[in-house]
Amino acid sequence: MTAPPSTPQPSTPQPSTPQPSTPQPGAPPAAVLIGPPGAGKTVVGALVAASLGVEFRDTDEEVGAVAGKPVGEIFIDDGEEAFRALERQAAAGALGEHGPLRQHGGVLALGSGAVLDGGIQRLLDGLPVVYLSADFGTIARRMGLDAPRVVIPGNPRGRLRAMLEERRQIYERLASVTVQTDEKDPEELAEEITAMIGTAR
Repeated sequence: MTAPPSTPQPSTPQPSTPQPSTPQPGAPPAAVLIGPPGAGKTVVGALVAASLGVEFRDTDEEVGAVAGKPVGEIFIDDGEEAFRALERQAAAGALGEHGPLRQHGGVLALGSGAVLDGGIQRLLDGLPVVYLSADFGTIARRMGLDAPRVVIPGNPRGRLRAMLEERRQIYERLASVTVQTDEKDPEELAEEITAMIGTAR
């Protein structure tokens, strides 16, 4: 006796394999400039922002505006802890999840000592971080020409050297890219950094 032909069973749809999401093109350009005092973060950062057509912010300037006095005077009058609290507030306002830098792009010059704060280090996650590096002699010379922004009481060369060495390793660890600023003018540095940011997008 011949068995009746079997009835084809409908195939069970197989679950589709999730595909990785594709990064959205055209994300607004953004960068955070870090480095020692006198590296040129403010001047270069403003030039980069202008080239990219985005907002420029400077945590030292924002701290000074909130306190109503220059950074150096905050250190002398109120102490470093008071300054660092204002600095954290300025950094969080710019770099937070819903901050303007992540939402709309922009360039932020981060105060030289801000990288010592673990919370601020975490805020840098996922952002292009440009370390403006310079030799000790270059920094010492530049700081002498910019006394109102000096935040080292008395500005002794030995203390400056120790401070730069302490922070250098942190700068290097946080940086997406390092740009040597010795013997380069601000316009040249801005052009170099703008090209890097454009390539990374």
